[in-house]
Amino acid sequence: MFYTLFSELRRVGVPVSLKEYLLLLEAMSKNLAGYHLTDFYYLARSALVKDERHLDKFDQVFSHVFRGLEYIDEIMTAELPDEWLKALTEKFLTEEEKAEIESLGGWDKIMEELQKRLEEQEKRHEGGSKAIGTGGTSPFGNSGYNPEGVRIGQQEGRHGKAVKVWDKREYKNLDDTVELGTRNIKVALRRLRRFAREGAPTELALDDTIRATAHQGYLDLIFRPERHNTVKVLLFFDVGGSMDPHIRLCEELFSAARTEFKHMEYFYFHNCPYEFVWKNNRRRHSERTDMWEVLHTYPADYKVIFVGDATMSPYEITYPGGSVEHWNEEPGAVWMDRITSIYDRAVWLNPTPERYWDSTPSIQIAKQLMNDRMFGLTLDGLDGAMKELSK
Repeated sequence: MFYTLFSELRRVGVPVSLKEYLLLLEAMSKNLAGYHLTDFYYLARSALVKDERHLDKFDQVFSHVFRGLEYIDEIMTAELPDEWLKALTEKFLTEEEKAEIESLGGWDKIMEELQKRLEEQEKRHEGGSKAIGTGGTSPFGNSGYNPEGVRIGQQEGRHGKAVKVWDKREYKNLDDTVELGTRNIKVALRRLRRFAREGAPTELALDDTIRATAHQGYLDLIFRPERHNTVKVLLFFDVGGSMDPHIRLCEELFSAARTEFKHMEYFYFHNCPYEFVWKNNRRRHSERTDMWEVLHTYPADYKVIFVGDATMSPYEITYPGGSVEHWNEEPGAVWMDRITSIYDRAVWLNPTPERYWDSTPSIQIAKQLMNDRMFGLTLDGLDGAMKELSK
């Protein structure tokens, strides 16, 4: 298998020598990568790739050669990790079994039952259908299955069915210095730019200077204000949860927008805009910006762009208290209406492929709230969104 990696790299043009291959074998014989596939990936890349131009080819070949190989961690140890033991309690059901499990019947009923069970329960439960626990079919807990429920104490979702998440989660700020892949995005964003000459006359107007000099008979320098992009953009980025797989794409968009628009402000939200947004994901619990402040600070001539997959429980948009992170006094739909009422030039960019939109209720609701101004986060989608904002 190691030789296959070596030969495939040479086949696609990565200059790997026999000396480098033997170096990798020596490192493996000393167990430098252990049984971690990720560690082996970095070890092999360090030993075999000497030029960053070949990193992409290496990734493609490595993925092809080791496709299907599962992560193995300390297979020879006697003790099983706690995470493995906990995973034994997870509930894996067939589609027929899932269909037989009924939801409690809506948001109000779910929250009412959660309150009751918090008051009644005194110990840990596993594999049950009612109490707050793990691995069962109860609407409350983690590692199990229920068509509607509250996820408690699980790092990430498994079925995407939770209507509320009882956990504190940390999100990463988008990197606005990303350049790879932003060129085409910049070209699409340029459709929105509008130039005007503003400010002090500091730029030499060559044609006007020539005409004035010829007319006066002596050198007459004419100056004019510089051209500036006068478009003002307000960006709202959805972060965390189901948006994690789209971080790279959002970073490319963010970086391109920072380059193309001189007047641009941005804020983060999670799933749906509510009464506050934030600028720093690491301090989002302590440094928040009131949404009313945003609406009163940036005038109506700003163009608004929402970036998010709009994939969530419909309760998050339509119900008070529907947010998965806090108790929102007003539904997200109310705030969406306020925003779009002030900024009549607003679009939503969705990284989820359009073929899935019709089968996701929350996307349909968000699209309706945006008056169908939802576009895919693709080059064609960006082009359409910029045309819409330019009207």
